Amino acid sequence: MKVKVQTLDGKAGTDIDLNDDVFGVDARADILHRVVAWQLEKRRGPARAARERSDVSRTGKKFGRQKGGGTARHGDRKAPIFIGGGKAHGPRARTFGHSLNKKIRTLGLKMALSDKAKGGKLVVLDTLELKDAKTKALAGKLGKMDLGNRALFIDGDAVHESFAMASANLIGVDALPAIGANVYDIIRADTLVLTRAAVEKLEARCALPGGTK
Repeated sequence: MKVKVQTLDGKAGTDIDLNDDVFGVDARADILHRVVAWQLEKRRGPARAARERSDVSRTGKKFGRQKGGGTARHGDRKAPIFIGGGKAHGPRARTFGHSLNKKIRTLGLKMALSDKAKGGKLVVLDTLELKDAKTKALAGKLGKMDLGNRALFIDGDAVHESFAMASANLIGVDALPAIGANVYDIIRADTLVLTRAAVEKLEARCALPGGTK
């Protein structure tokens, strides 16, 4: 698949060949759903369990008489009303994450990239480098590119510092390094913008024998 390489100023350059094994895969809703569900569940933090009466290390001996003491009738010091006692109806430990095969995760990333490429929502830029890291100037350039309400920019090893500074306050503009590319962010973006370096990194990442991270 050939795509025209552009610049941030809107000028067209040479063509780039995209690997069909990465950008030409037929998308499957079930695979994408599995990967997105795995991603979102991994974001949820596990709940920390509180110690209840059975978990507190205190004596179980009855410390007072049942009657005649002038106080309430207690069995032991583990009762929730005592300092150091167990918590009544405390939170239970819960984990939400589940495992997903690396091959499925890699396949999901390929499908997400391919979906943008086949739908005409993929733009390839030469670089994200800016002469002046000015938000107003960058907003004017992006406004001419018709990127929709939300655009995801993916660079090589790291997002260029000038672009990261200029785009930090722009609503609907997200930027990630290639290692951070993920199915959820790609799918929810109206337009996916890759640099040459990002294309090389993503193709190399998807070609790994063990799959993607």
